[in-house]
Amino acid sequence: MNHFIKTRREILSTASKLGLASTAFSFLNSEGKAASKGASAKAKRVIYLCQSGAPSQIDLFDHKPALQHYYGTDLPESIRKGQRLTTMTAGQDSFPLAPSVFEFSKWGESGADVSSLMPNIGRISDDLCFIKSLHTDAINHDPAITFLQTGFEQAGRPSFGSWVDYALGSDSSDLPAFVVMLSRGSGRPNCQPLYNRLWGSGFLPSKHQGVKFSSHGDPILFLRNPEGVVDDVRRENLDAIAELNKLDYQQSGDGEILSRIAQYEMAAKMQSSIPDVADLSDEPESTFELYGEDARTPGTYAYNCVMARRLAEKDVRFVQLFHMGWDQHNALPKQIAGQCRDTDQASAALVSDLKQRGMLDDTIVIWGGEFGRTAYSQGELTPDNYGRDHHPKCFTMWLAGGGFKPGLTYGKTDDFSYNVDENPVHIHDLNATLLHQLGLDHEKVTFRHQGREHRLTDVHGHVVKDILS
Repeated sequence: MNHFIKTRREILSTASKLGLASTAFSFLNSEGKAASKGASAKAKRVIYLCQSGAPSQIDLFDHKPALQHYYGTDLPESIRKGQRLTTMTAGQDSFPLAPSVFEFSKWGESGADVSSLMPNIGRISDDLCFIKSLHTDAINHDPAITFLQTGFEQAGRPSFGSWVDYALGSDSSDLPAFVVMLSRGSGRPNCQPLYNRLWGSGFLPSKHQGVKFSSHGDPILFLRNPEGVVDDVRRENLDAIAELNKLDYQQSGDGEILSRIAQYEMAAKMQSSIPDVADLSDEPESTFELYGEDARTPGTYAYNCVMARRLAEKDVRFVQLFHMGWDQHNALPKQIAGQCRDTDQASAALVSDLKQRGMLDDTIVIWGGEFGRTAYSQGELTPDNYGRDHHPKCFTMWLAGGGFKPGLTYGKTDDFSYNVDENPVHIHDLNATLLHQLGLDHEKVTFRHQGREHRLTDVHGHVVKDILS
């Protein structure tokens, strides 16, 4: 992009006159905010509650009472339509339909269908926008969650949070623009692994990658000075390293060196800012009553939800929580109940907390996984036990705040929750809409790499205006 080339030339000519740390910040801020000029945003931050492993829409939000009449019978070929299967069920002799064992109720004035597993989500359903007609391209976890986060099934592309940071820059001077936290669920805690590339910056400058907080000990490694090292000594070291990087940059003109300098400076600032934001001792008892007792324990989903709110209050642009354990190929009734105990109260609490603080209007909260689950059972089906395989053709997510219509259920699937019947929404459409609410045109937030302009939505996607207020 031409404005990057011009900026680098200007930096080369002025670096000897300016402090390189401040020059690096100036470059990175101009780089990030150039794509958003003239944009009209409904939201200024995102809290992305990514449920890794793919929650079963049939057991949570996509109520299919007609399945009760088909219990144990084979999924009709007229419904399957020759769609591909994973290797885990392709060898089954039959595909017996498994209605959910959980009760559903209609909640709020909107009458949203929510499972008994999620009573707290049911209570705030009038604040939520449910999309029941999502679909994606990938059928296995790693390419699917990579596609969800980067718009591409293969590794190497920037993540959603990195694109947002690149386009909008940071509103916080002493915290990262993009923070990631992980938690292990009680359903299948050791199932699908997560990789740093899911919050990586890909071919964008590394300054835009997500900063992962640890679930144990200090949130960031090396947050405290080593024994015997005081702040003045650390400052001298940073200045000396900056001078060496300055010489390297003047010789190579590599903009990644500026990212490196800015990251060193941010790391120094986080030594004072992170301990403050991570110290929950100033939270009143009402916080733990709202989010649940788990919120007192670092590393839990509930604790991370409280942290997400605190980071949002500190103007962190993009906070992403990954909660593992939703991959229920067998023993689904037992495992998914554990996952819902982990997430139901805290997810609802986060939305309610933001709302009562006047922050929900300009914060997008999104909850969902990489694809859905099959209506038929993987493995043996019994009246009280079943599993479900991967299903990319339809699944459910919900959104709150940020200009999305509250109390709306959008899209519809067939009686088997197998195909989309009305208002399909592709992952590219979802990402285009999320960017739109942040004041960004998904076709214009681009970065030139290997000879062409790349973007989060590749060459696809349209804004789903029907779900916007």
